[in-house]
Amino acid sequence: MYQPPHFREEDLGTQHALIRAHPLGLLVTSGTSGLLANPVPFHLDAQASEKGTLRLHLARANGQWKDIRDGAPVLAVFQGADSYVTPSWYQTKRETGKVVPTWNYAIVQARGAARIVEDADWLLAQINAITSQHEGARAMPWAVSDAPDDFIRAQLKGIVGIEIEIAEIEGKWKVSQNRPVGDREGVAAGLDEMPGQGDMADLVRHYGAMRDA
Repeated sequence: MYQPPHFREEDLGTQHALIRAHPLGLLVTSGTSGLLANPVPFHLDAQASEKGTLRLHLARANGQWKDIRDGAPVLAVFQGADSYVTPSWYQTKRETGKVVPTWNYAIVQARGAARIVEDADWLLAQINAITSQHEGARAMPWAVSDAPDDFIRAQLKGIVGIEIEIAEIEGKWKVSQNRPVGDREGVAAGLDEMPGQGDMADLVRHYGAMRDA
């Protein structure tokens, strides 16, 4: 992806944190079926390989898995916080008027060769891992073992596992850090007034402070 140096985020821990916070990624493949992209919940095992390993499953009826049977390269895209940025928030607008709208966002892209896994025990472990990840914080978490064993085993026959050892990973945090201090302060304050934009306001302040340090 296009990567101006001031937006590049190379810290692996920060990249992994975004994947965990936004695990519904986009699985992109190119094969005999052409370009395909499907939204899929991923589970990240940071300890399984140098840059981490992604595990997921697809419905067996979803033909995308057949394009990666031979370990073809795949791309996984994880979208974090994002927000439209109006020029009205910029101090520069009041000073010169020479401003335009933009969009702030944080995103991670991971690439690697995928392998297909049809082993029932692997699939059960993957389902358990991703379920525990999302149920763990609930007051009464649901567990895979809550369902009848024969029902779960039957469900597993309808899915195909995919494991991707990450070979390349890129992070891009475009969060106004290229703007003057007054503009960044205006963006953060403006985002504070918008419902659901607290995460982006925090990113604007954090990365702006890093730039100024």
